[in-house]
Amino acid sequence: KLCEGILNILGKDAKTSCQVACLEALRILSRDKKVLVPVTTKRNMQILMRLAKLDTVEDPLERVSEFPVIVEALKCLCNIIFNSAVAQKLSLELNLAAMLCSLLEKCKDQQFVDDIKCFDLRLLFLLSLLNTDIRSQLRQELQGVQVLTHALESSLSVRWTEEYKAAEDRDRPPLSFQETDCAIEALKALFNVTLDSWNVHSKNESHQFRYMAAILRHCLLTTGPTEDKTEELH
Repeated sequence: KLCEGILNILGKDAKTSCQVACLEALRILSRDKKVLVPVTTKRNMQILMRLAKLDTVEDPLERVSEFPVIVEALKCLCNIIFNSAVAQKLSLELNLAAMLCSLLEKCKDQQFVDDIKCFDLRLLFLLSLLNTDIRSQLRQELQGVQVLTHALESSLSVRWTEEYKAAEDRDRPPLSFQETDCAIEALKALFNVTLDSWNVHSKNESHQFRYMAAILRHCLLTTGPTEDKTEELH
């Protein structure tokens, strides 16, 4: 009943501070699988997707005041999808992976969106891990390898000297915690999407995998903010 009440509030036009507080409470509650059973419905998933800006609207991410709502909604979706097989099936019906790829595009060249990008990538990782149909959709329909490779490239701030050779800067400062986390989530999702890619057929696929290999090499030469984070990244 508490979850339903929270979702009913979130379904209305509440103030941003109220939305954040409700989403924080829902995020904590959504760690309990028993709590999720009655609330994992198509309507409730759509409410959270709307708050996370996972919709077909092409509006750019301009209102920084809304960013905490987007992040908390993505966190809730991560918990719900991880803990609910029903939510995993609904994600395919609601075309959630395509919406996440679209949100990643909106994050390009934007400031203050690292947390949005990180939890978007984490959600793509979970979907590609837990639902084989979505994994196939990402690979075949949504150009997932390209989308995730670009997200990884952006997180690592790769600079190119040749087509398949990234610049090596020995004096470059370590990645920040946010940059490292984004790179790690992109790598995890890429692993899932490319899991069955042992047989590369087309010239475009060959280019994409050579491009990815160059970024992965650069990743191994990159350090994180701490020794533990660097180890996790590698």
